[in-house]
Amino acid sequence: MKDERLRLLVVDDSAYNRRVIAEIFDGHPDVEVVGKAADGEEALRLVGTLKPDVLTLDLEMPKMDGFTFLRIVMSRFPAQVIVVSSYAQRENVFKALELGALDFVAKPSQNIGDDAHNLREEVLQKVLLVKSMQNARKRSVPPVDGAASVRRMATESRPPYVAPKHVVAVGASTGGPAALLEIFSKLRPTSNASILVAQHMPDKFTRTFAERLDKRGAFRVTEATGGELAARRSAFVCPGSQCLEISAGVDNEMKLELVAPSPQDAYVPSANRLFASVAKVAKERAIAVILTGMGDDGVEGARIVKANGGLVIAESHETAVVNGMPGAAIKAGVVDEVLTLPEIAERLATL
Repeated sequence: MKDERLRLLVVDDSAYNRRVIAEIFDGHPDVEVVGKAADGEEALRLVGTLKPDVLTLDLEMPKMDGFTFLRIVMSRFPAQVIVVSSYAQRENVFKALELGALDFVAKPSQNIGDDAHNLREEVLQKVLLVKSMQNARKRSVPPVDGAASVRRMATESRPPYVAPKHVVAVGASTGGPAALLEIFSKLRPTSNASILVAQHMPDKFTRTFAERLDKRGAFRVTEATGGELAARRSAFVCPGSQCLEISAGVDNEMKLELVAPSPQDAYVPSANRLFASVAKVAKERAIAVILTGMGDDGVEGARIVKANGGLVIAESHETAVVNGMPGAAIKAGVVDEVLTLPEIAERLATL
């Protein structure tokens, strides 16, 4: 009988980290650690001979760094890559996601500590995700439109507040960073929308992610701090450890609020919480977008958006890296439009 276990290759220049990650899967019925590599060159040889389904990858390695390795692997082999990186390397994490890595796990320091139980659980969860993924597709992200950034800077003079015609609330998880980078690269300076993002991501990474989105095109993107106004051509990313809501102010103002997650929030940041607040304030001007991700975050919030006259868009399984979140919303009957990622980007670009 053919062995159906997931084949895992562990790539890290630290022998200690290689051992710790491999031990997570000792005796696991669904995962077999088929090899370990200390640098990119060794990993490339092993990928060719062992044919792993998934790799855990450290980015800073001797001989061949993680970026060079990723470029080669993404062009030659079908394996999925999960980056395991320290907080200090968060800028590099997003470069890796743009090169095709599936997701990342954040470790507090360069080495995985003996007490890092949560980190071990996260590595286990994200490796097992590959086992359950159906029709996952590698997707290239278009290069940064430098001209678009220049256009935005030339016209960015902090005009008086203008309420947006549409408030777009986006929920995403695994695969979301690359999808959002693609969407933001298509946004236009003529847009009359404001965009609020709830991306499932660890704290300390969301600010760097907002900065990368900001470089993508016409919208001014920042990590939300609370108290900002949702204005036209502005976008805000919810901090990783909090939830984002909006409230109605005077003269049609829409003010951002950061709130602590409650025990009822199964995911943080919560797409459900964001969608519900946008629905109540923006009503028929609200647009909820559910992108790729594990779980079912966004379903109940999308139900409230529909009840208040707003529009709900879900990413099609054709482009979603993980069809959990959009698939759950479609199954629940709370979606108005099912679009591929390029179609979503175009839809939002023309608002």
